[in-house]
Amino acid sequence: MTDRQPFAIPKAIILYAALAMFLFPFLLVVMNSFKRTQDFVQNPLALPSSLTFANYSYAFDSMGFLRAFGNSMLITVISVLLILLFASMTGYLFVRFKWKLNGILFFIMLASMALPFQVLMIPLVMVYGQFDLLNSKTTLLFLYAGFGIPFGVFTFHGFIKGIPYELEESAFIEGSSRLRTFFQIILPLLKPVMMTLIVLDVLWIWNDYLLPSLVLLSPEHRTLPLSTYAFFSSYSVDYGPLMAGLVMTIIPVLAMYLMLQNHIIKGITQGALK
Repeated sequence: MTDRQPFAIPKAIILYAALAMFLFPFLLVVMNSFKRTQDFVQNPLALPSSLTFANYSYAFDSMGFLRAFGNSMLITVISVLLILLFASMTGYLFVRFKWKLNGILFFIMLASMALPFQVLMIPLVMVYGQFDLLNSKTTLLFLYAGFGIPFGVFTFHGFIKGIPYELEESAFIEGSSRLRTFFQIILPLLKPVMMTLIVLDVLWIWNDYLLPSLVLLSPEHRTLPLSTYAFFSSYSVDYGPLMAGLVMTIIPVLAMYLMLQNHIIKGITQGALK
């Protein structure tokens, strides 16, 4: 222990410096959310002269916050549930059934993770546009499930390999079907890794701007990131309300992370041990 003590202070300094570096953009957005746009343009690093919530009330109305919040919540919750359900069942299938086709499909899923979305976005918009499938939440849900399931399968695959098959054999002897065994025995054991995937997928889908901007064309379908269109005009940007809108968009995800942080850490550590 005595050999490590001289390095404690430099480590603490480095960690606090890294923390300040990561928190600075967030604090800058919060600070500027209380400023007028003119004050922001003059000096974005200056402290606000007074704490006024006028920007928040204006952003709430301009964004159609409640409608956009409902759209974001609906799309995020359903997409995450679809990813968790199908990814866990597919990962289980790949682990327990040693078919050659399963090996090929698993390799294809892993390969799809290396393909950037920017390569696919133009062909996807052209194809879905030809069949008049754009401007639909259902289409967006289908796309999120398609892009999110491969990583989910990869994660569940490694975790399920660490679950003893004897647990399932005992259930089969008692007369349980494979489907019932999966939902009553295997799925509860996947809770730690499911919590980790929930956080990762919620952060991805809730904050995503590019894919909804390609699919959701009507204002009534816009999610919270898309609702920031309200502060952009042809020649200027209303920065004060924009910052307030960004803060309101961040708060739900931040609250979810604070509630689930113990499960997140547990899921990461157990996943590493598996």
